[in-house]
Amino acid sequence: MLGFYLGLSGVSLGIAGIFWWLGATLVMPFAWLEVLAVGVALLVHARHVTDRECIWLQGGLLTVERASGARTERCEFCTEWVRVESMSRDGSLIELCERGRKVRVGRFVRPELRRQLADELRWVLRRHEAVQGLVPGSA
Repeated sequence: MLGFYLGLSGVSLGIAGIFWWLGATLVMPFAWLEVLAVGVALLVHARHVTDRECIWLQGGLLTVERASGARTERCEFCTEWVRVESMSRDGSLIELCERGRKVRVGRFVRPELRRQLADELRWVLRRHEAVQGLVPGSA
């Protein structure tokens, strides 16, 4: 991304330099303003390019990790107590609840696919409970 930005800036300032040399001196300040605005936009984009939500099931824990910019949140839920709730039918976020703690997931899933994600989470949790019940000494 840095190479793209430097190339774009070089072309823009090069063209502005030609106009400045030909006597159109007001082109250069606007070219610098453009380069600055594009730089700020790319910085904002780069800050959130690694935003993510990860959900994994290991042992008796369902772990949710959400990263937004420089902030990362991690929640762990006991699989025996966690509930998966679709907030409504309009494709809003999915809520995972356990003993009064709640976290909403699904920000990076298309709204029409969130219900499917909630169904799959419920299925995985039920399947995990059934398998844990079969393992000797797991109770």
